[in-house]
Amino acid sequence: MAEISQDGGGKKGGKKRSKKASTKIDMTPMVDLGFLLITFFMLTTTLAKPVVMQLNMPDKTEKDEKSEVKMSETLTVIPDSTKVYYYQGLPTDATTQLLKTDYSNKGIRTILFDYKKRIGDNFTIVIKAAKGAKYKNMVDLLDECAITGNKRYAILGIDPSSEDLIKKSGL
Repeated sequence: MAEISQDGGGKKGGKKRSKKASTKIDMTPMVDLGFLLITFFMLTTTLAKPVVMQLNMPDKTEKDEKSEVKMSETLTVIPDSTKVYYYQGLPTDATTQLLKTDYSNKGIRTILFDYKKRIGDNFTIVIKAAKGAKYKNMVDLLDECAITGNKRYAILGIDPSSEDLIKKSGL
């Protein structure tokens, strides 16, 4: 482990010097211990815990059970890459007005708060993602539902009538 070398350091004749002992320490066991500790901590710790969004889905049943929802208590929201379209009612009605907002705090969040206050606990959000929407847009919209306290929402695929409504509106 440790070795002490005793070299005189002097030549024959001349002054006599005291012998200096130089020490040499073998560092191999300490390096082994260091690598063992590093390996132990790498294998036993978790660097980051995965974050999972809680999403409750209805049970699958044999027969098609549909819950009745009034159109006056429903808001259809269509997230796109940079904007959010929304309307109330059916997309095939001539009186349906398509409106546009963004993902900011004064955008979709304010709208969801207003509808929730006006309609009450039966307020239902129907989310239909547009073809240009990204995963992040959908997660942002679900986060807004959680922030505004809306627990009743449905995620559907976009239908051709909603796409036609967006094209006709020119927004």
